[in-house]
Amino acid sequence: VQLQASGGGLVQAGGSLRVFCAVSGRILSSYSIGWFRQTPGKEREFLTSINWNGGRTSYADSVKGRFTISRDNAKNTVSLQMNGLKLDDSAVYYCALSRSIGYRTLAAEYDYWGQGTLVTVSS
Repeated sequence: VQLQASGGGLVQAGGSLRVFCAVSGRILSSYSIGWFRQTPGKEREFLTSINWNGGRTSYADSVKGRFTISRDNAKNTVSLQMNGLKLDDSAVYYCALSRSIGYRTLAAEYDYWGQGTLVTVSS
């Protein structure tokens, strides 16, 4: 299983950006997807996750109301719409796959990780 994160870039504070996660390979069962982010010297931070059919989601308080996760199972893609971006949102954003139908919020519960995409928010 491979995950490819894309869509990162430079955006001004208050702006929006949409990042994507493409899943490929031998996906043998339903899975959940999560987004995390990390900055140098800090632990990977959970942002949001979505269960296998998109019916349930979970958000960290830091992004609730600003970020929205969605998935298209026909295309094996998950997107993260980020609005109202703040300077503190600058980080490398990672998508991860958990071989569970329910969403997961801990990094240790994920089985596969993408390579990350850099999001930089400028003032």
